[in-house]
Amino acid sequence: MKRKLPLMIVMILGIGMIIQYFIPHPISKAIYKQSIDWVIIISAFYLVLGVGGILILNYHKIKRKKEGWWLSVLTIVALFTTAIIGLFGGVQNGTLFMNIFLYVQLPLQAAMFSLLAFYIASAAFRAFRARTPEATILLLTATIVMLGRVPIGSLLYKGMPNIAEWILSTVSLAAQRGILLGVGLGSIATSMKIILGIERAYLGGGK
Repeated sequence: MKRKLPLMIVMILGIGMIIQYFIPHPISKAIYKQSIDWVIIISAFYLVLGVGGILILNYHKIKRKKEGWWLSVLTIVALFTTAIIGLFGGVQNGTLFMNIFLYVQLPLQAAMFSLLAFYIASAAFRAFRARTPEATILLLTATIVMLGRVPIGSLLYKGMPNIAEWILSTVSLAAQRGILLGVGLGSIATSMKIILGIERAYLGGGK
């Protein structure tokens, strides 16, 4: 019963939400709005689980003196410090909490993402080796697009920007739509497996 009850709840609510989408009735809309409110309330508990997970993980690192354990100490101190500052000092513009966010967290994020440029360049260098026909097409297409997006491309050939724009707006967009369609169909299939009780991994404990 412990496993059947969650499956029944998921099936009833899942099928009910699908049906209400096709019934434009005030009662149906009210049920949908109430469900969204409940989702927001339940999502708030994710924060508690996330903070608890961070504390437990870093506590074990500190307790066992693993390599880089002092970073775990810094993480916990920063977590509680910013939480206390935000709770008692507010989060409006001009507060200490917002200054920490603007002048500490955002620059750190910018520095971290800037490092990704080097990894992307390294991956592109490996991918652009024309060893196969597919890699050759990728190399030529990327070269045309890059030249078409910089001034030197129009100096080499006046139509280069137009060619690059056509590749981005036609070929690339068509591929992106195909990928999105595949993702959408996969999401529908996974949702139906969960609603019908075929996929039960979220219950834990195996089948």
